[in-house]
Amino acid sequence: MSEIPGKFVAVNGKSVEPLQLSNRSLTLQMEPVLGAAARPPAACAPLPGAPRPLPLPAPPTRREERGCGRADPRGGGCGEAAAPLPHKAGAADSAATSARQRRRLGRSRRAGRPGERQSERESQRPGDCPERGAARPPPTASRSPAPAPAAPVTRSPAPSTAAPGTMSGSGRGPEAPQPSDGAEVRLQEAEQDWAAAKAFCDNLVSKRPRPPKPQNAITVAVSSRALFDLVEEWRIYEEQGVEKLQYQQDNENVTLKPRPAFYFVRALQHVNARLLELYPDDEERFDIVLMTNNHAQVGVRLINSINHYSLTIERLCMTGGESPIGYLTAYLVNLYLSADSEKVQEAIEAGIAAATMFTANRDVVYSDTQLRVAFDGDAVLFSDESEQIVKEQGLDRFFENEQLNENKPLAQGPLKGFLEDLGKLQKKFYAKNERLNCPIRTFLVTARSAASSEARVLKTLRSWGLEIDEALFLEGAPKGPILVKIRPHIFFDDQMFHIEGAQKLGTIAAHVPYGVAQKYHKSA
Repeated sequence: MSEIPGKFVAVNGKSVEPLQLSNRSLTLQMEPVLGAAARPPAACAPLPGAPRPLPLPAPPTRREERGCGRADPRGGGCGEAAAPLPHKAGAADSAATSARQRRRLGRSRRAGRPGERQSERESQRPGDCPERGAARPPPTASRSPAPAPAAPVTRSPAPSTAAPGTMSGSGRGPEAPQPSDGAEVRLQEAEQDWAAAKAFCDNLVSKRPRPPKPQNAITVAVSSRALFDLVEEWRIYEEQGVEKLQYQQDNENVTLKPRPAFYFVRALQHVNARLLELYPDDEERFDIVLMTNNHAQVGVRLINSINHYSLTIERLCMTGGESPIGYLTAYLVNLYLSADSEKVQEAIEAGIAAATMFTANRDVVYSDTQLRVAFDGDAVLFSDESEQIVKEQGLDRFFENEQLNENKPLAQGPLKGFLEDLGKLQKKFYAKNERLNCPIRTFLVTARSAASSEARVLKTLRSWGLEIDEALFLEGAPKGPILVKIRPHIFFDDQMFHIEGAQKLGTIAAHVPYGVAQKYHKSA
């Protein structure tokens, strides 16, 4: 080989300046490699006076080729790149660190400190070592040069992003609620759903009042025939069935005329308007639900009529020929008014306050600024226990029983709950100094005698914490003339002859089919 101009310089076995070979006139670029392949050929000895190349690191061991070289009782490495073995930078003649030093370093790497090994295992989560457990590649006859040694990697545990209730680093989902907390969880979810719906509605601009929560409202369910005049439509329904909708569709833009419950519903709306003025954020007010067993297509005409009269009825239940009684509980109904006596009887037997509406035979002007409700006593507000004595043992035994049990409260009747609801709303107005201007007024109209049985009735109301604005004891006199003076929006009674007498004089009456009087009425 001829003279080689230039210099050959190796720094840590990584970079070599080009050597110009004059005999071949080409330039060779020495790449940084490990092992014997990286050493210059013997023919290419360095020029005199050139720096002597530093020793190269020893070839990697089998364990270092596999991975990080950490000791593992199961064998194999973790799949990380092996850290370079430290060597002394000033060794000039030795090609690598001595075998004894390598063995000593290997033992120290395998053993490590107990604390460091433990922390490394804890920081190493499943998934950090994808090659653990995988089949090892078969050894090859010729070992390829290993890649350049990488700097040691210090792995720290990744920050936990698990949702509350989950375990970090595991595949477990959120912990299921305890069975005892199931009802509470469902209640919280319902409250969150309602809050979200209310927040959405609050952002909408509307003059119509927001509907209250069903559990906070006093819900009054009214049948379509009690609210509107559907006599002809009812005849078609009975003769041809629920599917005969042509008449309804042809007349769906014809406004229906009011029926007995119409004036009662409008008075309820006035009370709601006053409550919203005094308590804008309070939800304890009336909520009206329209119920009908008609086809859903009839709803178009009903909605048109509701909008025509500006009635605030947001919830409708149209059952398509099925009885709507099963939905009363689902709607949390406090009072059900219908023109169908059979459905009212079903509701009473289900424990829901209900009454059959009857139209007055005369046109009467009703108050638009005050809800006026009149109640009978026995079998309406109270149980029928005293009335049973009258029917079975006569008036004398009745008077004697009332005097003996004067301080014993009567059991409650089917309409006691509705009177209680009215009393709660009245107290809201009293709290705002609106007693004299309260839009609700209640009346007790009973055939009892004041001298012999009034005390027990009033003491019973007092024991319930209820007030009645006016109490009228008629001692068997007809109720019709008194009701004409009162002009209630609705009068509840359990005996049909009182209902008929009120009808003739223009009072809207509602029959409550409860108590012993129904037995005598059917037999007659």
